[in-house]
Amino acid sequence: MLTGFARAFKTPDLRKKLLFTLGILVLFRLGATIPVPGVDYTNVNQCIKEAGGNGGLFGMINMFSGGALLQLTIFALGIMPYITASIILQLLTVVIPRLEALKKEGQSGTAKITQYTRYLTLALAVLQGTGLVATAQSGTLFRTCQVGNQIVPDTSIFRTAVMVITMTSGTVMIMWLGELITDRGIGNGMSILMFTSIAAGFPGSLWGIKQAGKILDGWGEFSLVILVGLAMVCLVVFVEQAQRRVPVQYAKRMIGRRSYGGTSTYIPLKVNQAGVIPVIFASSLLYIPALVVQFSGNTTAGWAQWISTNLTKGDHPMYLTLYFLLIVFFAFFYVAISFNPEEVADNMKKYGGFIPGIRAGRPTAEYLGYVLNRITWPGSLYLGLIALVPTVAIALFNGSQNFPFGGTSILIIVGVGLETVKQIESQLQQRNYEGFLR
Repeated sequence: MLTGFARAFKTPDLRKKLLFTLGILVLFRLGATIPVPGVDYTNVNQCIKEAGGNGGLFGMINMFSGGALLQLTIFALGIMPYITASIILQLLTVVIPRLEALKKEGQSGTAKITQYTRYLTLALAVLQGTGLVATAQSGTLFRTCQVGNQIVPDTSIFRTAVMVITMTSGTVMIMWLGELITDRGIGNGMSILMFTSIAAGFPGSLWGIKQAGKILDGWGEFSLVILVGLAMVCLVVFVEQAQRRVPVQYAKRMIGRRSYGGTSTYIPLKVNQAGVIPVIFASSLLYIPALVVQFSGNTTAGWAQWISTNLTKGDHPMYLTLYFLLIVFFAFFYVAISFNPEEVADNMKKYGGFIPGIRAGRPTAEYLGYVLNRITWPGSLYLGLIALVPTVAIALFNGSQNFPFGGTSILIIVGVGLETVKQIESQLQQRNYEGFLR
């Protein structure tokens, strides 16, 4: 693997792409440390220290922003507005015929959908930026901090507008940096930036576990977390690479004097066809009741106390059960809207393809749906178990929120890492070099 890296840097054009990507990542992390105008950074640091680096309800968004959210920097919103916009457009493609037609138009249609995604990202950035600034001004961002309502001393309309515009501009810049990586660097730009944001919090979390540990001056807990993380990475790599290959045979066709077709191929159906989307959906949905209680201000009501008791703490049995069931549900839901067996069967029939032993047309679609449902079950159960690992770990570490190897973070980091390595591998193989995995 080290030889593969060395040869990658010896290739001029590949070295240029890698260095360009690294340069963009440096700029991205630099922007995550520049505070927004109007923020009292001293009070922010004090509140973060009192909270132990945990943002409570804002923990997941803070993770996707690389810690920039709680620090109220120009990149505080991070990549989340773009992720949300992409998911919304993907769901609307199934519902709105116009978007579905654009998707089938090929490159021009994809470019149009990308443009819609940018506009929606901008709108969501304005909305989320306004909500974040209002939350910071009211002191709700750090409820338990004594100076939580003083991190934004000036609450005038002008100052609020400046902060919202700055955060929105930061989101637009992140989107631009991601597209630069996609066009001129290595890998998918948005995925690489997400990878960087999550990985940036690992060293601090690991060191926090070491300092809070008691076994062998903290090194015992530190080693245990490293071993658990390695085991999770191995499991995620194994499942993410697993796929069910449905064989497809194309009949021979005579056009003039030439014979076309007669080849054999397969349809790769991944065990985890939905990726990390079900975990994000389930987490976001479970945040809604707690957010309602937090912003209602009526924490003494019976319904608010019930939500605070059962749906806020990650170690409560009801919370864990709902979280697991929602992940399984959204796994099936997302697979159903992202993979259309009837469309695949029609395309196969159009080009003379068939599955051996299965008739073309509707029987093929039913067979593909049957296979997809069978492999989605283990994929959804695997996602649920991976997502529950950090909750169990936090309980074992007496409520410490520093456990870095959460289900969502591991899934994203391993998935993006594998995809990036594959792209570098393919470029090395084009130049007859050995890849990383040989």
